Amino acid sequence: MPKISYVQPDGTTQVLDVAVGMSVMQGAKENGVEGIEADCGGVCACATCHVYVDPNWMAVVGKPGGDEIEMLDCATDPRENSRLSCQIAVTQELDGLVVNLPATQR
Repeated sequence: MPKISYVQPDGTTQVLDVAVGMSVMQGAKENGVEGIEADCGGVCACATCHVYVDPNWMAVVGKPGGDEIEMLDCATDPRENSRLSCQIAVTQELDGLVVNLPATQR
């Protein structure tokens, strides 16, 4: 299983095995990662699973699509490397992915 690193604002990191086919958000929720609320359950209808993708991973993860871009406008402090973790499907190519959580969600 790919390993995903979830980095809290204070630098605390949880490295988790997340199954291929799950979303980065699902991996966080199933493993109790604090800071990813996912109020809509992963249907790109809120911005409470907002993360900052490590810049070294942006080319692999890719940029957000249309609906996601609209929802990111609702996120607190969106940046160039902002993504909704519900929209990042875990693949074997994401083994080692690092995502940073914002200090607050919406």
